[in-house]
Amino acid sequence: MKLESLSLTDQRDLVKSSEVSASDLASTCYRQIEKLNPILNAFITVVPPEPNAIPQAGSMPLYGIPVAVKDLYNTKGIRTTSGSKFFADNIPDEDAFVVQKIKKAGGQIIGKTNTHEIALGVTNNNPHFGACKNPWDISRASGGSSGGSAVAVSTGMAMAAIGTDTGGSIRIPAALCGVVGLKPTYGRVSLRGILPLSWNLDHAGPITRKVEDAALMLQVMGGYDEQDPTCVKTLPGDYSSHLMDSMQERKVALAVGNYIEEATDAEVLAAIRNAAKVLEEQGVIVSEVNVDFLKEAAHANSLMTQADGAAFHRERLKEHPDWFGADIRQRLERGAAYTSSEYALARRTQIEARRRCEILFDQFDVLILPTTPIAAPALEGEDAVERARQLTRFTAPFNLTGLPALSVPCGFTSENLPIGLQIVSRPWNESGVLRAGYAYQQATSWHTMKPKIASL
Repeated sequence: MKLESLSLTDQRDLVKSSEVSASDLASTCYRQIEKLNPILNAFITVVPPEPNAIPQAGSMPLYGIPVAVKDLYNTKGIRTTSGSKFFADNIPDEDAFVVQKIKKAGGQIIGKTNTHEIALGVTNNNPHFGACKNPWDISRASGGSSGGSAVAVSTGMAMAAIGTDTGGSIRIPAALCGVVGLKPTYGRVSLRGILPLSWNLDHAGPITRKVEDAALMLQVMGGYDEQDPTCVKTLPGDYSSHLMDSMQERKVALAVGNYIEEATDAEVLAAIRNAAKVLEEQGVIVSEVNVDFLKEAAHANSLMTQADGAAFHRERLKEHPDWFGADIRQRLERGAAYTSSEYALARRTQIEARRRCEILFDQFDVLILPTTPIAAPALEGEDAVERARQLTRFTAPFNLTGLPALSVPCGFTSENLPIGLQIVSRPWNESGVLRAGYAYQQATSWHTMKPKIASL
């Protein structure tokens, strides 16, 4: 039995029934870490197994599940670097709110995963802790900034992982590594205890192998936190019970237009169109919709991310600019140079984009489009940074609008690199994006594919 190929629910039930132990699950992950982390560099810190760390309440939703935590989340007594020289020796005295919830749900924290420095980038080529490499081709970027979390899940170094997403940092690495990544609605998951990049755009969410696992993780991670001013009090979500509801007559918008087609590789476009056909075969009504308005939204998200990041790191940038990697320092300095008028115009674009999306989702249940316009770019080389800038093209607009967005595997390029399908819906409709993602997953086998390196 390959434990890592089972859903989190199946793994938990095996532990509850004593067919396997929680330590068996952890041992599976630790063996993979021992073999693969020296090659892929997914973890900055590995947390040694703790005897008797698993609670005895077998009804807990993550009972015994090993979970990897992006090294942006505070972990009590465990180094939390944020991929930065500034925090290289930072040992928090309290867990982030989400980490507390995972532990209370019975999850085991197995390690802290590699991230692009201060989460401000999407290659995960970290100058302080080393590059996190793509398991499908180690010369390629894993995506970022939650690259370590995606690599850990795709190779069985963790059964599930958590990341953050300000311009695509959960969905991009999920797409490039062939796994599932969910960015919930802004305000759904507490950000307390996570190093900020942008107070206005940051989201926390799960990375998993299967859609049903993302639903389970969100069930644990979500919930109101009165100490987090960004967190919104909503009714508790039930993301798993409607996964198998029929997609018959659901209305799906297929994104088209110059913004989609002019910069997207032909193989990616073909995979998305094939995904639309798969959904149509399940009774879904697919209509093409022009989404060129997303271009301005992506630009506004980039401006706000850099400006907000410069605000948060202003003292560090002033006192030790040389402690930042060259790409991060450049982006923070650019963010600091934006005028108040430029920022105000970006906020206006944010409001306009939200309204355009409201109108869109008055007519459609979900929108589908590529997660990224290209597959994993080269980690090094002249065009590596420029190609990486393309990666946020289709993800950043949904940070700006705060909408729930899911990336699921939907194919491979001719170079055997994963392609991601992005599914987006109205605010608070995580159940809708998960249902659509699950329906697609069940009709295809892309989510079962694993990189060869995982079997070393």
